[in-house]
Amino acid sequence: MRLAEAALADSACYLVDVVIGADNAIVVEIDHDEAVSIDDCVALSQYIEQHLDRDAEDYELEVTSAGLDRPFKIVRQYRKHIGSEIELKPREGILRTGVLKDADETGVTLTVAKKVKPEGARRKTTVYEDETYRYDEIAYAKSKIRFK
Repeated sequence: MRLAEAALADSACYLVDVVIGADNAIVVEIDHDEAVSIDDCVALSQYIEQHLDRDAEDYELEVTSAGLDRPFKIVRQYRKHIGSEIELKPREGILRTGVLKDADETGVTLTVAKKVKPEGARRKTTVYEDETYRYDEIAYAKSKIRFK
């Protein structure tokens, strides 16, 4: 939605997704490299409301932030989480948990901890391995939330 992108042009927030439902329910999802405030959502909502004509089209508008539990949708979100623990579910394979090491235009590198038993050793040791995934190989990735 060009209108949302225009509204965010002078903001530190960035557009993640726009979904327009069959019943004219518009959901605009934004993010920020630090944190999205309620004021950011309100300002964008007001901007969009001022530039849409309710007399021409009835609609419902929701402006929301990309929550911690929501999957990443754009490269900038991956980059924001470099150095953080994430969950990554490949399209084929098992759920992986690790530290996001890198993210570029083609994919990501995830550092995962594995327990291995070296030959002749009595105990398993932890080794860290980098795994790379192209974006088209990822079913979803999101922040890993831990409660202590």
